Amino acid sequence: MYQEFFGLHEKPFSIAPDPRYLYMTEQHREALAHLLFGVGDEGGFILLTGEVGTGKTTICRSLLNRLPDNTDVAFIVNPRLSVDELLQSICDDFSIAYPDNASIKDLVDALNQFLMNAYASGKNIILIIDEAQNLADEVLEQLRLLTNLETNEKKLLQLILLGQPELNEKLAQKNLRQLAQRVTARFHLKPLSESETIAYIQHRLYVAGYRGELFSKSAFKCIHSQSGGVPRLVNVICDRAMLGAYAESQSLIEFPVVLEACKEVLGASFRLKSASGMSAIFPFKRLSGLLPLLLIALLMLAVILIFQQGVWPDILPILSRTNADVVASIFSIPITLLG
Repeated sequence: MYQEFFGLHEKPFSIAPDPRYLYMTEQHREALAHLLFGVGDEGGFILLTGEVGTGKTTICRSLLNRLPDNTDVAFIVNPRLSVDELLQSICDDFSIAYPDNASIKDLVDALNQFLMNAYASGKNIILIIDEAQNLADEVLEQLRLLTNLETNEKKLLQLILLGQPELNEKLAQKNLRQLAQRVTARFHLKPLSESETIAYIQHRLYVAGYRGELFSKSAFKCIHSQSGGVPRLVNVICDRAMLGAYAESQSLIEFPVVLEACKEVLGASFRLKSASGMSAIFPFKRLSGLLPLLLIALLMLAVILIFQQGVWPDILPILSRTNADVVASIFSIPITLLG
């Protein structure tokens, strides 16, 4: 809708895991290096964890583009399966034939035969499972058993598990310690810093064909603050902000447009978060928080002056007055003492 207005050849902030839009921060390069190292390490489990929307799947897609031609990959995106359902999904992805009503043994035997044939023909077999924190313990144990098939030089099946931080907690369980010991590489993705968020946004705009400055500095700060540096949230907020700017025919996206986009995207979870530089936009909010402390300090100063100047007897008559006279007298005390 807004592509033509901003001179883009496609939408820059789609949440699809397109490797072309992967912005390689230092930690993303390190994560990809861990995956490549693990794949070339002749077997075992490789773990890539991170909070929702930090780019695990996108990095994995980038990995697939770098694998040699002699590699066959199965990608499981729905891990909420029983043992036999998972084995069937793996066989289906590798085009392995199995009989109707096959038992777990039938499926494992068929998969083992496929792995042996692949090894004989010089192929590497990789199984990738997304959202692996949702795997049941018995399914994880079956995956461990699949890695038992090996030659003297290498294991015949390499597994990459992508998951949220809960995956590490799951693998720390005592009953899964054998699987945890087979992890040969692991990496945890963190949210982007503010500078990384800005570079990430600019990178995606550049890939989509935009040249120039689209967001103001305060808009960038708001995007990072409200998204927490999570790329998926950054994408959604930026997309909505661009739509809002297009509706208002604004070629430069300022803070108010981004703030409105955040309200619409985050909904009930939205709350104004503090961020470096945003205090200049809301100075009165900061001062309002100091007002009670200032009043207490003034009251304490007045009490100290009263006792230091020895005018307590002169104050007593004030206490017998009422209403406006009391208020006027109280406010006149500091002035009289200071004078």
